[in-house]
Amino acid sequence: MAKCELIEKCIFFNDQMANMPSTSAVYKKIYCEEDWSNCARYMIFKAIGRENVPKDLFPNQSDRAAGIIKNHA
Repeated sequence: MAKCELIEKCIFFNDQMANMPSTSAVYKKIYCEEDWSNCARYMIFKAIGRENVPKDLFPNQSDRAAGIIKNHA
């Protein structure tokens, strides 16, 4: 299966999760390697652009992402 197109440059994993390798590995498996369409960060990237993805947004915060996308208009 293909990986998320953002995995190499994902600020969240490359910066925010650098000190939490085991947690990072779980998130990467679920949201980067299996079903990135459910990744909150990817959802915002696709809908309104990478510059609108909050640095502190976790991949599992899809409700928060939906609100950001809705309020962006």
